[in-house]
Amino acid sequence: MAEPPRDNRPERPADLSDAAHRAAMRRQMEQDDPEPSLGRRFAQIGVLGWMTVLPTLLGLLFGHWLDRLLGGGITLAAALTMLGAALGLWLAFRWMHQQ
Repeated sequence: MAEPPRDNRPERPADLSDAAHRAAMRRQMEQDDPEPSLGRRFAQIGVLGWMTVLPTLLGLLFGHWLDRLLGGGITLAAALTMLGAALGLWLAFRWMHQQ
């Protein structure tokens, strides 16, 4: 027996209701979790900047103080500057993933 010819057109009511449901879900998600404002984005950039710069500068100052105290060259200043930069970058990376 031959099957009756199929209509290859998609079902309009189901497609339309699915599209409406997806649009409603997107609107609800936007209301639940809105995009941060421009001022908040600038504040986040500032926090990240200080979070990396401050440990670097503290390492430099402490290393320079130790070098002057011990009569060395710039060995401790360079080492503690790199250590401070690594600490600052790690703190910034961790903070970004918590946000």
